[in-house]
Amino acid sequence: MAGAAPAGPDAGVLAGALADADRRSAFAAVQLGARTLDQVAAAANVPAARAAKALGRLADVGLVVHGSDGLAIAADVFQAAARAALSRPVSDEHADAPADVRKVLGTFVADGRITRIPSAHHKRLVVLDWLVQRFEPGRHYSEQMVNLLIGQAHPDTAALRRYLVDEGFLDRADGEYWRSGGTV
Repeated sequence: MAGAAPAGPDAGVLAGALADADRRSAFAAVQLGARTLDQVAAAANVPAARAAKALGRLADVGLVVHGSDGLAIAADVFQAAARAALSRPVSDEHADAPADVRKVLGTFVADGRITRIPSAHHKRLVVLDWLVQRFEPGRHYSEQMVNLLIGQAHPDTAALRRYLVDEGFLDRADGEYWRSGGTV
């Protein structure tokens, strides 16, 4: 089971390696002192073939190594992955916004999606202003299209559509909506 830590370990890869129950059990067995395949299989209560497969995957990502004393956990892989994750530049999708707006959006919007609708009115207005930017001024939208555009950002289209209208970001008449507010 020779395996070296991959260059620039990725925390997501490590988490993925531990997402499987057999791999978690094998990892725990090694962590608790199992040094051979047979010991891992017995401690993890899995057949040797499944234990071997789990250990192989753990070795592939560098979590388990085979040293002079047998199997061991490569603890430094976790530390390296954590350092690598912290050293990556944070993608600030709201970098061009003023600091107070960036703070609110950073809390409630990630990767172009609203993670939760703010209950505080002033914070909700910031998120609604961000959301209404999806609508082109002067263009009329059907309710279905409004729902589609809002749905790309959050599944509760009814609540957000209502907030957009109530707060003056969108107007509606005769089954059509159009942008009537928000920053340009």
